[in-house]
Amino acid sequence: MKHQPLVVERLLNAPVNKVWEALTVKEKMKVWYFEVSDFKPEVGFAFSFIGADQDVEYIHHCVVTAVVPARKLSYTWKYENYEGESLLTFELQPEGDKTRLILTHEGLETFPQHLKSFTRESFTGGWNYFINNALPKYLDPEFVPAPESETRC
Repeated sequence: MKHQPLVVERLLNAPVNKVWEALTVKEKMKVWYFEVSDFKPEVGFAFSFIGADQDVEYIHHCVVTAVVPARKLSYTWKYENYEGESLLTFELQPEGDKTRLILTHEGLETFPQHLKSFTRESFTGGWNYFINNALPKYLDPEFVPAPESETRC
């Protein structure tokens, strides 16, 4: 059975360069995403951050694997002391003064599926929050969340 990646797509009310900065500038990432140890959009750059789920803190270790400025950013995503490694990709497509963001998270099935924090449903909820709420609100203070998401599972 082939495992399908998790894909979340959103049209953001901001130009590509502003979205790219939100994805790649440490101080801006901290506002809507996670407080990363450091960040540079350079292939091979390693960084980490702590994320909590259900009162458990997980240390995430990531390495940048692909960078096309203002177009594509990919990095590996794994957890300290847990099996598995996934690949997270952000793709940006300009649409006038807006930006279409396509997030693809592959390899979720490599994580321990007996832990609720590592299930596809958990990742779906997390990415829906970040891409459909936190990021749009950061980019556009007038943003009001829509009741429907644009997630393709």
